[in-house]
Amino acid sequence: MARLRTMRKTPATSSGLVVAASSLLLLLLLLATGAVDASPSDYASAFDKCLQFFEAQRSGKLPADRLVRWRGDSALTDGFSQGVDLVGGYYDSGDHVKFGFPMAYAATMLSWGVVEFEKEMIAANQLHRALDAIRWATNYFIKAHTQPNTLWVQVGDGDSDHLCWERAEDMTTPRTAFKIDANNHGSDVAGETAAALAAASKAFKPYDSMYSDLLLLHAKQLFTFADAFRGKYDDSLQSAKKFYPSASGYEDELLWAAAWLYEATGDEQYLHYVSQNAEAFGGTGWAVTEFSWDNKYAGLQVLLSKVLFEQGGNAAGCAATLKQYQAKAEFFLCSCLQKNNGHNIKMTTGGLLYVDDWSNMQYVSSSTFLLTVYADYLAESHGTLKCPDGEVKPSEILRFARSQVDYVLGKNPKGMSYMVGYGSYYPTHVHHRGASIPSIYAMNATIGCMDGFDKYYNSKNADPNILYGALVGGPDANDGYADERGNYQHAEPTLVGNAPICGVFARLAASPADNTPDNSPPQGPSPSNDHDSPLEFVHTVTNSWKTNGVDYYRHVVTAKNTCGHAITYLKLQVEELSGPIYGVSSTNAKDMYEFPSWMSRLDAGAQLTIVYIQGGPAAKITVAEYKTA
Repeated sequence: MARLRTMRKTPATSSGLVVAASSLLLLLLLLATGAVDASPSDYASAFDKCLQFFEAQRSGKLPADRLVRWRGDSALTDGFSQGVDLVGGYYDSGDHVKFGFPMAYAATMLSWGVVEFEKEMIAANQLHRALDAIRWATNYFIKAHTQPNTLWVQVGDGDSDHLCWERAEDMTTPRTAFKIDANNHGSDVAGETAAALAAASKAFKPYDSMYSDLLLLHAKQLFTFADAFRGKYDDSLQSAKKFYPSASGYEDELLWAAAWLYEATGDEQYLHYVSQNAEAFGGTGWAVTEFSWDNKYAGLQVLLSKVLFEQGGNAAGCAATLKQYQAKAEFFLCSCLQKNNGHNIKMTTGGLLYVDDWSNMQYVSSSTFLLTVYADYLAESHGTLKCPDGEVKPSEILRFARSQVDYVLGKNPKGMSYMVGYGSYYPTHVHHRGASIPSIYAMNATIGCMDGFDKYYNSKNADPNILYGALVGGPDANDGYADERGNYQHAEPTLVGNAPICGVFARLAASPADNTPDNSPPQGPSPSNDHDSPLEFVHTVTNSWKTNGVDYYRHVVTAKNTCGHAITYLKLQVEELSGPIYGVSSTNAKDMYEFPSWMSRLDAGAQLTIVYIQGGPAAKITVAEYKTA
């Protein structure tokens, strides 16, 4: 579940290059036993499992053909005490509250994935499942929108829900429902729900036009409601403030909803709305370094850039303003790519974008989605991304996005997949009630509120039900992860974490090959020897241990640029290496490594840090080729 946090308007700083020796030891042991799958990532399987997670989160009456057989019907009287049918929708995370704000964002992102990657989902034979996942949310939103100016936005209370550890099928906690209306404003949640319904309308249009039209009707009404009765929903609903507060305000959701209504309808009144309110609502003023359920600016800016790519200077007289939106979109993208003149998003040593210590994978998921779609926009228009620290080709942007996805799926310092059920080494103690307690079909007896804590929350046993496809909160800033059920900051999955990356899996599954070099090759090789090397290497052993009678060592090598110029291309030869290595990217050539995917230059006087682990003598690292600015 989310916590109270402040919005990031200023870029994060870079972290120290630290890798926990225990994590590397674990990886070494896994490599030795074959527990880590060294084959290329299976994006199609990840996409399949990503969709399966949404089935596990369903509330209400479940269909007979469901894949997640350990789940049963639950919360079948939601809203009845207040005279409204609120049965259905999704549980938010490891608990059983239905928070409308993040649920709507998840539906928007699932729909955006279909809009952008429809052909790829068809090729994977999964489009129908993606649309089903969206429909489960949008059917709920339609029921929750009982009048033009009334929207039910939450069922259940986070405080009381957290006092119990029980299956959804046994739920005993209060199911109080909360609404916004003309007297209790909530432009942010109404705007996000309008965006979700508009995006879903476009996704369904070729397949169910009547349903698409119904979604659009509700989207338009909700946008009008959000715009006419302006205010933050957590000022009206104190029960939401602790868990999903609207730190960014409601202006980004109003712009976001209007942008999606334009995407769905082509009606220029919505494009004029985002143009006319661009400055007042922060759309062209805010340069951000996160995209999330709360902060929509980066997503808005990328979505409106799409209009420019498609229409150019003919964008209904709004081209100049759209270019300002695009400039802010590219600030965000360049920050992800570590090419934003120092104003970059922090990264771990293992190469993962790191925005927040609480459920960081949700930001990796959302950022990777924006990078992927923007790479495709640029490729279609034969353009490049011009960052302060250099020009980036679409293939390079996609490569970086792929590196984030690959990290998620197990190519990281722990060798662990952070998607449950993917690969052979993944979290088995997920912070999730349903996964941690035996299914009602395996144990047909009620599990009491406190019994759940005593017998299952505190149990050291692995989850009896595998929560396939769940993207947990992820590792800490040093690439470490404790697979413990009580580690809710890192071990809890959420709708908002899974939704954006589902479409990325589909996109990568359609083009899994990645043979384009990270950097343009130098005009001519620059031979290196002890006298003309541009780097000064300092080799240190920082830890050692014995496993099965063999001594292993953790090596840290710092390579300082001493040539007086920025190095823009580097190829290192690493000989006699027998263990894993981090801080550089392997090439197709044996023993050859280049800059990591998030790095394109090494300034004069700057250092590159390389970490590897192995038994026996140290590896030999030399410069094979380089190019200076």
